[in-house]
Amino acid sequence: MIFLVCCVAVGLYVNKYSDQVTPWLLAIPALLFVFPIRAHIRQHLTRITIAGDKLRYETGVLSKTTRTIQLSKVQDVRVDQSLLQRLSKTGRLSIETAGEASRLTIEGIDHPQAVADLISDASQSPPARSDTPAPKKKGERA
Repeated sequence: MIFLVCCVAVGLYVNKYSDQVTPWLLAIPALLFVFPIRAHIRQHLTRITIAGDKLRYETGVLSKTTRTIQLSKVQDVRVDQSLLQRLSKTGRLSIETAGEASRLTIEGIDHPQAVADLISDASQSPPARSDTPAPKKKGERA
């Protein structure tokens, strides 16, 4: 939206003062467009996966950072949203854990409250035990 407003303003200025326009003035809308593009790319290159009793957070393009958190160690899940973020249904998700690196903060996440609820529910439920034998079928011997 800001980009569009800047383009219109620069276009009107160029039409009115076409003989006095400096080339750097035309770069202003492009520079303002860099920040939203950067945030958009970062948002789409971040992945959160819940598998079993682990939450995996991956981010990066050329170099990748992966953080794995035991869901049983999650102590608090917090969502922060500004008014603009509430309107766009994005926000900041903070996960606090017991251990060395106690907080993971993820910026610009879509539907942060739904994700926070999912993480809270997964951390509250008992983990599936892998050492528990599967139930036997009728007529099967040990």
